[in-house]
Amino acid sequence: MRVVVVNWRDLGHRYAGGAETYATRVANAMAARGHEVTYLTARDAGQRARDLDATVAVRRLGGRWTVYPLALLWLLARRRRIGAVVDCQNGIPFFTPLAVGGARVVQVVHHVHTDQFGVHFPAWLAALGRWLEGPAARRVYRGAATVAVSPSTVEAMRHRLRWRGAVHVVPNGNTVAPDDLPPRAATPTIVCLGRLVPQKRVDRLIETVTELLDRVPDLRLDVIGGGPEETALRALAARAGGAVVVHGRVSETEKSRLLGRAWLNVTLSDGEGWGLAVLEAAAHGVPTLCRDVPGLRDSVRHGETGWHVPPDLPMADALHRALKDLTDAELAARVARDCRAWGACFDWEATGARFAAVLERHLAEGGQPGWLPGMPEATVAEHVPGGPLLVEQCAPADLLTELRAAGSRHAEVRAASATERLLGRAIPADTPARPHARP
Repeated sequence: MRVVVVNWRDLGHRYAGGAETYATRVANAMAARGHEVTYLTARDAGQRARDLDATVAVRRLGGRWTVYPLALLWLLARRRRIGAVVDCQNGIPFFTPLAVGGARVVQVVHHVHTDQFGVHFPAWLAALGRWLEGPAARRVYRGAATVAVSPSTVEAMRHRLRWRGAVHVVPNGNTVAPDDLPPRAATPTIVCLGRLVPQKRVDRLIETVTELLDRVPDLRLDVIGGGPEETALRALAARAGGAVVVHGRVSETEKSRLLGRAWLNVTLSDGEGWGLAVLEAAAHGVPTLCRDVPGLRDSVRHGETGWHVPPDLPMADALHRALKDLTDAELAARVARDCRAWGACFDWEATGARFAAVLERHLAEGGQPGWLPGMPEATVAEHVPGGPLLVEQCAPADLLTELRAAGSRHAEVRAASATERLLGRAIPADTPARPHARP
């Protein structure tokens, strides 16, 4: 079957980030299952219009804004030859169901952009963006399957976009950290890993570190990543007297070296779908301090692999307290072990398989069932043959009826936890939690 993955950027784009990694991994997973896959995206300066010699063919059209109408025209011209479309929404939808006729569409939502439109655009354009992401998308994608990368993204879609269709959770994967990491730095060292864009609030982090130097004179911050804010952030870092280094994009080897030395990863982002950098840091044994916002409250396990900072607690105080706690060698070692264990729960092969299962189920079953307010997003059935069973987007009463009709007389059902939805499997009720010191 011919599958087209539509995303506004590819990994070769100068501003590529986690969404591009996700789209690329999904495209590769579809190709590995025997489908003919085309990755349809914008063309950045210096990129070729086509890359056709790889497992996934890449077709680049237009720029930041023109890619949207050009992608629709490209799909419209080929609609009879396309079996399925993976439509990755990054704030402004592509609205591919309007162009592909009977082809099945799986929409991917990383996070809800409602508030971020006001950061990037004038009021009238921000209002248009919110309408496109909300009411317009609800109507156009009503027959599509929808995938979100975290439970809190689903929650934001329900409450802020008033989304009523079925939404399946397929989180990001993760990569394995190298074995030859350097020892942790002798002095408090933090990292900020990710794209350098306004909503990540890296400028606030640099200001916070500068403020903390009176209390922690040997504090250091390494900013890793590239983006449109890089030049401005370098100028801001210069005022910190050497305490802050903006490295820009670095090699994988250098990134692992910087992460391996770090005590803590810090992000002040306004919101994430997931926070791919958080799991990358966790794989290196590095916890994350973050604001209590959607996405990050899923990828960072509060008190175990990092800490969520409540709105009423100044970030400088939270950061100071976390660094003070991490001076305890036993606590730091325990947190590092928990981080590595959590990071190891996610891999791209599993992500690709789960995404493919959603797509293939959509192809087999057609239209998506509705979601009713108050219905759990996922349900766990216990006391069934083979052990606990997790089922997404199914009313508990319907599931229980089917199980008992199949002979599972002692079956019981309950709502799945956020962690179970991320992992795609049920967790025994007696599994202990391991909270640590919290800012």
